[in-house]
Amino acid sequence: MSEYDEEAPAALEAADFDAFFAEESTARPRQTLTLYGTTYTLPDALPLLFTLQAERMQRSDDPDDVRKMLATVFARDTLDDWAEHGMTDRQFGIVLIYAGANIKEPGSVSMEHAARLHDEQVREQGKAQAQNRAARRAKTKKRPSSGKRS
Repeated sequence: MSEYDEEAPAALEAADFDAFFAEESTARPRQTLTLYGTTYTLPDALPLLFTLQAERMQRSDDPDDVRKMLATVFARDTLDDWAEHGMTDRQFGIVLIYAGANIKEPGSVSMEHAARLHDEQVREQGKAQAQNRAARRAKTKKRPSSGKRS
């Protein structure tokens, strides 16, 4: 027996992670949501590609990076579909907060709670930006002249 796993087989067998993960994912609940007449079933876990794209997006202005990130959770043309329906930045943020929380733990965050969380984040970002502006202005203010020329 292995010192790591008492249930390890005596003979070496190939580990079939495909079967293991497939069985494991069917046991986990999944949240659904409806938006603009389309019902989406969120994945049972946050896809690695979503996480990688989110990191990339922080350094990118390319809308294709957002499209790729959303496609891993929703569908291929989600961003364009939502934009065509007139989705606002606020609505987009709320949906992302709702989806992220409910992928991790289905039913953990309501739409109303996601909206409150979004609005709190926006307020905090606004405060941080105002503080940064004030700090920059304080640094660039010229000292009063003594009136003497050097």
